[in-house]
Amino acid sequence: MYDTDEIKKKMTSSIDHFRDELKKVRTGRAHPDMLSDVRVEAYGQMTPLNQLANITVSGASMLLITPYDVANIAKISSAIRADQSLGLNPADDGRVVRVPIPPLNEERRREIVKAASAKLESTHISLRQIRDDARKAIKNAELAEDAKKRAEKSIDDMTKDFNTEADKLFAAKESEIMQI
Repeated sequence: MYDTDEIKKKMTSSIDHFRDELKKVRTGRAHPDMLSDVRVEAYGQMTPLNQLANITVSGASMLLITPYDVANIAKISSAIRADQSLGLNPADDGRVVRVPIPPLNEERRREIVKAASAKLESTHISLRQIRDDARKAIKNAELAEDAKKRAEKSIDDMTKDFNTEADKLFAAKESEIMQI
């Protein structure tokens, strides 16, 4: 019998990555993960924002960024402003950076859903690649033909289940984005 545990781990990892990517997608409500990809030039290198400051939610539509070193406050503001995909305009008062999250219009919501859809498609591609690699390994394995067929069917069923899970995650995120 062919061991499918390693394939299941890889597929689970792919779904977990997709789930993490969806957390970064803006829904109109403030969430600290929205800024997880922001990098700030500090101390001579590009540093993730969450290593330079504490990011908290203040109300449903405001992020509050408290830098560990106030010398970086202007750099933090400009790094957030420079990331055009976020579309945010931070303001600082010398101690903290306030990032208001503007409400989304219908057109912007559709653009965000389209971006999330691209992430879904890359997850589907990743799952298919894992399945194809497993099928190649099965073909090269020293197994009886009926064992190979059972293993391939098992992997195909597993792929289908993981694709369905990814679709459900996307559908939930899409309804969250389109909700006014």
